[in-house]
Parts: sequence; structure tokens; C-alpha cells
Amino acid sequence: MKPGTPVPRPALDTGAQAVGPRIRRLREERGVSLSELARRAGVGKATLSGLENGTRNPTLETLWAVTAELGVPLALALGADEARHGRHGTGETGTAGAAGAVVHGAAVQAALLEVFQDEAVTYELYRLTVRAGTVQTSPAHHAGVTEHVTVFGGTLRAGPADAPLTAGPGEHVSWTSDVPHTYAAAGDEDVRASLLIRYPRRPPAPGR
Repeated sequence: MKPGTPVPRPALDTGAQAVGPRIRRLREERGVSLSELARRAGVGKATLSGLENGTRNPTLETLWAVTAELGVPLALALGADEARHGRHGTGETGTAGAAGAVVHGAAVQAALLEVFQDEAVTYELYRLTVRAGTVQTSPAHHAGVTEHVTVFGGTLRAGPADAPLTAGPGEHVSWTSDVPHTYAAAGDEDVRASLLIRYPRRPPAPGR
């Protein structure tokens, strides 16, 4: 394998079996068949079936592709909605939800710190580490999603795959992420950063 080639790895160290039923519920609420969602997300039908049945621990890239096609934040697949409704009507707009969940990609490790709801927008806040020596390529999110990164250590090269941006310690970059986008450390040092993802809510839309 060539240096820098992403190595697929499971997205979750724990809790993968709970993700599948959430994906199935979200899919069924939108009236989309398993075959159709697999086709739209560009994943194998057997992969999606295994995910929903809890027999496969998906990659982060698969989770992002599937949730993007469902038009929902990743945090919903991690259980944020369940925890929010478990607050017994406190009226709070922020929720620890799936806070504490750590997801792994080919080059990134992202710890979900908080999920915020603001009218028609959901925000996810992550503590992000980008490992040096490889590149994370993430599929497009649904229309209008933006990502905002503040770098604390290392030098980050990230953004749209065809026009990535560079930021060093104390600097901030953002982009519209409804296109394929990448994350990489631009040097030998791992990048430490915060990542805020802004998702405009997309109403459920059955098969098109």
C-alpha cells in the first residue's frame, strides 16, 4: 500500500450495534427502501443491510454517505435525538445527546462534544485530530451544510477536494461541504482542532 493511502477502519470502537436501528428508522420515516438508499449513498446493499442489522461496524465514510442521503446530521445516527427527548421537556436547545461518542476515519478522529438545535439548523461540535501522513476524503453532505474549523496545533489542509484551504495554529477556515472534501495534516505533526458542522434541516423526502 502506498504511503498516505487511507486505511479503512470501523468508525466506532463501541456502540456500533445501536447505530443500525437508528439508520433503519430514519430510512423508513422517509419512505426509502434499503436498496434505494444504498444506491443513492453509493454503498453496497449488503453493507447497508449489515449496518442496519448491527452485524457490521461501518466506516465513517459510509455513515456520512448514508446520513447525507437521509438529509440528517451524523449525530442522529449516534443517538442525539434519543437523548434530547430523554430530557423530560426541559426546553433546552443544546443536548449532550451522543456527546462523548468518538468516530474514526482514515485520517481523522472526531469526538462529539455537543449538539445544538436552533430553529431550522442543527450544529455539531467536535474535537478533531487529523493524523499526519494520510488524507481523509469525505463524501458530500446534503445541500447547504457548512464546516468551520479552528486549528490549535499543526497545519491543516482541508476543504473542497478540488480547492483545499490551509490553516495553522490560531487560524480558522470554513467551506460549504455539499461537495466531496478532504482533511490532511500539511506536515509531520498531527493537527488538533475544533470542528463545527452546520446542517440546515431538510424536510423528509420520499423516493425521487
